[in-house]
Amino acid sequence: MKVVAIGAHPDDIELGCGGALIAHRDAGDEITMLVMTSGAIGPGAEAERRREQEDAARILGASLCWGGFADGAVPDGVDAVSAIQIVVEGTGADVVYTHSVHDTHQDHRATARATFGAARRVSRVLCYEAPSAVGFEPSVFVDVDGLVDAKLDLVRAHLSQVLGCGLVDLDAVAAQARFRGFQARSAQAEAFEVHRFLWDVAPERSTERPAASRQPATAAWDASDPATPDDIDRARVTVGTAAHLTTTDAGTAGTHEMTETR
Repeated sequence: MKVVAIGAHPDDIELGCGGALIAHRDAGDEITMLVMTSGAIGPGAEAERRREQEDAARILGASLCWGGFADGAVPDGVDAVSAIQIVVEGTGADVVYTHSVHDTHQDHRATARATFGAARRVSRVLCYEAPSAVGFEPSVFVDVDGLVDAKLDLVRAHLSQVLGCGLVDLDAVAAQARFRGFQARSAQAEAFEVHRFLWDVAPERSTERPAASRQPATAAWDASDPATPDDIDRARVTVGTAAHLTTTDAGTAGTHEMTETR
């Protein structure tokens, strides 16, 4: 399975769906993280926050992409949609994790809305819970029993936030996993709102169907609005490199029509 997790700032992904991503990794799935900003406004220097995010991605075994947007000013229009769509389509994502729109932070809300446009052809899009969430009403839970300590290790990689941001509270993260586990009738869980979720209850039957008779989890390319292979090469960044996916690097950003028409 190909998994894409999108966050507005370094540490957002780990806090929201770190346990689920660890479960994906342990299942052999391929994980790509797209972080829209470098978190320059929050505690910690910008270079430090980049290093912390690279460390967390390395611990997880994930590929890392940067959106290149300004902290505090993530857009939800064509530029952000284009940047996210390049990564989603370039990886062939089967499932996408992103922020919830039920959040007090404008970057989180904008990232969620942009993801909904960029992942409009992906059959599984789940919205994770952030410390700044309000009115969050989950309906899907991922069992992370036994994985919370590993999730906390991912969060600890963001040391500047653990020490300097009151919202990044390790005890609260563990307690939340227990509470969501209780809701899900499990020991520990992560909670998600559903933007879209296709459940294939008989996957062995699906593999027997002719390819033309069923929709893939995500379209490989939209022939009427393609992102080029060069765009994907720029978007897919190995953990630890300094490459960025910016609206300039995206090449086709600004020329794509991202409005859903069907």
